[in-house]
Amino acid sequence: MSFQPNPGDELIINGTAYVVGRHPAAPGLAYAQAGRQGIVYQLNAKNGAPHEAKALKVFFPKFRIPAMVYQSEHMEAYGDIPGLQVCKRDVLTPERNGSLIAEQPDLLYAVLMPWVHGMTWFDCLTDQRQLEASDSLALARALAGIGSAMEQKGLAHCDLSAPNVMLPFFSEVELPQGTSAVELVDVEQMYSTKMDRPDALLAGSPGYAAHRTVHSGLWSAYADRFAGAIIIGEMLGWSDRVVVDKAWGESYFDQHEMQTPCERYFILLKSLESRWGSKVVELFSRAWDSQDLSSCPTFGEWLVVLNAVTEQEIPVDAIEPEPAATETIESAAVGGLASEAAPSLSAPAPLKAEQTALEQGERGVTDKLFRQARDLEQQNKPAAALEVYRSLYHFVEDGSPLHVEVSAAITGLEEQLNPKKPEQPEKSKAWYRSKAFIVTTAAAVVLLAAGIPAVNILADQSNQRQIEAAKQEEAAKAAKAAEEKLAAEQEAAQKLLTEKQRQKAEQQAKQQALAAQKQQEEQKKQQALIDQQVKYEAYLARKEQNKQAAAKLAKQKAYDQQAKYEKYLALKKEQEARAAQEEAARKAAAEAEQKQKESMHARNKENVLQLISLYNKAYASQEGGSAAKAKSFAKRFRTLYDSNPSYYRSIGEVGYRASSIYNFLGDTNFRLPKI
Repeated sequence: MSFQPNPGDELIINGTAYVVGRHPAAPGLAYAQAGRQGIVYQLNAKNGAPHEAKALKVFFPKFRIPAMVYQSEHMEAYGDIPGLQVCKRDVLTPERNGSLIAEQPDLLYAVLMPWVHGMTWFDCLTDQRQLEASDSLALARALAGIGSAMEQKGLAHCDLSAPNVMLPFFSEVELPQGTSAVELVDVEQMYSTKMDRPDALLAGSPGYAAHRTVHSGLWSAYADRFAGAIIIGEMLGWSDRVVVDKAWGESYFDQHEMQTPCERYFILLKSLESRWGSKVVELFSRAWDSQDLSSCPTFGEWLVVLNAVTEQEIPVDAIEPEPAATETIESAAVGGLASEAAPSLSAPAPLKAEQTALEQGERGVTDKLFRQARDLEQQNKPAAALEVYRSLYHFVEDGSPLHVEVSAAITGLEEQLNPKKPEQPEKSKAWYRSKAFIVTTAAAVVLLAAGIPAVNILADQSNQRQIEAAKQEEAAKAAKAAEEKLAAEQEAAQKLLTEKQRQKAEQQAKQQALAAQKQQEEQKKQQALIDQQVKYEAYLARKEQNKQAAAKLAKQKAYDQQAKYEKYLALKKEQEARAAQEEAARKAAAEAEQKQKESMHARNKENVLQLISLYNKAYASQEGGSAAKAKSFAKRFRTLYDSNPSYYRSIGEVGYRASSIYNFLGDTNFRLPKI
């Protein structure tokens, strides 16, 4: 592109004077960022505040589409949605900005929109900058809130990725109250039922595209669900040093790992489970294992689960003391009052305001899901309604009226979709009427009847012996009872003595355990004070180290950006030279072709005259009686005519002459007409 402004250059757009911003890392260069479809330049109003800066997006020739005007008019209505301020845009058209476009043709259909301050999520990933747990939760909630608001209006970004997610949450410029912690940019591919399908669709960015979806292009209301789940998982996992160190590079996952049981997936899943709970893991797993985009959890489901995470549930090991709490920690370490002077850790003011707003919207999201399920029931779509009810079931409070109603709805729909078959009553007989019982009873009666005589004989013979045995048995029982009584008395006395000794030993053990526990608690208190002091000193050292590393990284980044820009200029110059050479070669080829056509046209004219002359000679020879000469001239005529018959046939009477020549050569008696 020929539009290459310098820092400080002035542009007047729609009556407002803007100045091209200076790059913070390279003051000699304009503040610009290159994207897939064009280059974005920062413009500062002469009399405006820093946060009122504008972004001028200059598209590459392929993406300068007149329909951008129609698209931007529809996007204007979405600019009030938190996180979509770039939808407030003006398109530079020949009607309104004709003089400016005449001076700078590359500005045709360029877009002027708000400049979003802060780093991108891509910068946070590549810098491997670990976040505090409260910051991770704030960013994830903000992104879920933006996605939920867009879904409720039937919108989708369609290219959700780390470079397109801006983080004003970390902006060094003071922003107005209520600014969203997250902003989305590059919204030219946005899906809406009110907008036309773009000519060129993007298939998703590496590290955020589901390989199970169609890669011919994303443009639907569900396009953001999978990529949004990946980014929310990254934001929540970025407070864990293990996850940060395991990242692939420009995204946490390598594109080849998407939706596969890879090592990074299980590391992130374990971190989410231990730090944020099972419901977060359930949503992330649903997205990862989904067969299509519509099966992924909605942003509303993410928002409900993330809003349910309170400050008390934020992992303590991920929270570092703020500077305001350092004096309290130090005094507690010196004075031995660690339990009474715990550091006060609270979220920043923007985070609290945003968290309050999100909590107020939680009930609305739950009610919306419930109404959606009811509508699906009324539309006679029980399967779809059952899925929505199941999603809602995990987010309502147990025992609440809504929980009871949702449970009843799920049960009813399951019975409707899977009706039980009526049970068949079993045909059973009374046990006493069964054939087996009758046979068994008859056999027992026969055996008893046969054994009665034998029993009577044995009883008579052994009666005397039984009486004598009974007397002896009674004497033995009396002796045994006396022995058992004496043994029981001795055993009871021994048990009483043992019990007293055991109670005394237990009492002594309890006293020793209490003394040891008291001593251990004192040691723990002392160790806690020491650990807290060591942790604070390590925090200060790590903070200083991070500060030095950040300064070094910023300097290196500035050098890298300067090198990239110089490389870009050289490449651009080379491309322009190559284009000039190709244009010159094309012109030379066109001129040569034109000359060749002109030469051929002149030769054809000469051949027409020669054809007429040969025909006249053949005619004159035939009239003069010389048939041999006439045939010789006729053959020369035919040879010359056959070299380009399509052209000569269209010239005057040449075609008629050729027909006469062919007739003459076929029959020498044929008389050539005079033409």
